[in-house]
Amino acid sequence: MDDNPAFDVSPSDNKATYVLSNVVEVVERILTFVPTKSLLRIASVCRLWSNCARRVLRTQQQLTWVSVCGPSTTEVNALCNSLTDEVEKVFLLPKVVLTMMDHEAVKVPAKRSRHSLVEELSQVFPKNCDIMGIAAPGIVLTPSGSRSSPPKEYQEGEAGFAIMFPSMEGVHIRPFHFCKKSLSQSALKEAGLIDNPELRVVLLFVYEAYKPGGAQFLGQILTPLAKSKALIAGGIVESVFPASLCCSRGAYGVVGLALSGPKVQGASVLLDQEVSNPKAAEDTIRRLKAAKIPERNTLGFMFACVGRGHNYYNNQNNVEADAFHKVFPGVPLFGLFGNGEIGCDRIVKDDYTLCDSDADCLQHEYTTVMTLVHLG
Repeated sequence: MDDNPAFDVSPSDNKATYVLSNVVEVVERILTFVPTKSLLRIASVCRLWSNCARRVLRTQQQLTWVSVCGPSTTEVNALCNSLTDEVEKVFLLPKVVLTMMDHEAVKVPAKRSRHSLVEELSQVFPKNCDIMGIAAPGIVLTPSGSRSSPPKEYQEGEAGFAIMFPSMEGVHIRPFHFCKKSLSQSALKEAGLIDNPELRVVLLFVYEAYKPGGAQFLGQILTPLAKSKALIAGGIVESVFPASLCCSRGAYGVVGLALSGPKVQGASVLLDQEVSNPKAAEDTIRRLKAAKIPERNTLGFMFACVGRGHNYYNNQNNVEADAFHKVFPGVPLFGLFGNGEIGCDRIVKDDYTLCDSDADCLQHEYTTVMTLVHLG
């Protein structure tokens, strides 16, 4: 036998090579511990690994997120900077990304980077991933890392988050974007907002809503939605990105996500102007418990008026986010402070739906819409 150590192969190495080349169950088990970006690279090694990687990807149906607060220390937007590192570690293939930033953070790339914010985000996510960006006066987020981390309200300073939704069985998430030129009955139908019996939740965000004709435009969208059984929630925001090619500069419009499918559930409560102390906020949010929505794979969304927050609660910070966390400690909370709120009390209990059906009752000021969205 040749004594050259370069050709020495131990029996254990031979066994490992055989197992990794032939035993599907072992390969799949190992690949479950590999982040998705690395998994996609591994899939090119051989046919067996490719098939195993494909099956593992189908099981990765837990959404995840990345959030940041504070100014960027580089030329790149703080959230984009964090996403560049964190996306390498996630265990899912993003199909839809919902990102929200305070409007000052959105201006950062234009001030000190050669790339636009849209370009920075598109470099992070897969080419076929739909990215929806919202800029608002303030942001609500749960820190990265744990679903049970206490959420924070940021009415000042740079902050932002990106929620990454994978393909999920029984859940269909369809982004939409309408402006004056593109809104029609056929467009609403194509987006799954009308004539869709499986529509469960609509998150929508209106920009430039106070321009002449903006209120009527919003009414054209909310009127058919108010007649549906779907949960409607959102707000009036500063701007959206990427901008639609059909929109002229400064024109009003709406973007959003239509969530359909048998595994989607939603419920919401309205914290109106009479809710002005921590106990009243907690009591109102606790009513969401009646919907009996599982906390696993559930997100909370908070859409609040810029006039609420610490100013509304006698300089007490984080009142509504803390109240939500007390009632739902295992559900991450995200959202924004905007210039108007969209939503209503909508709780399904024992086949009974409590929901305002008038489009006017969906629009509010000096309120907070607190929402649960379950994705199976």
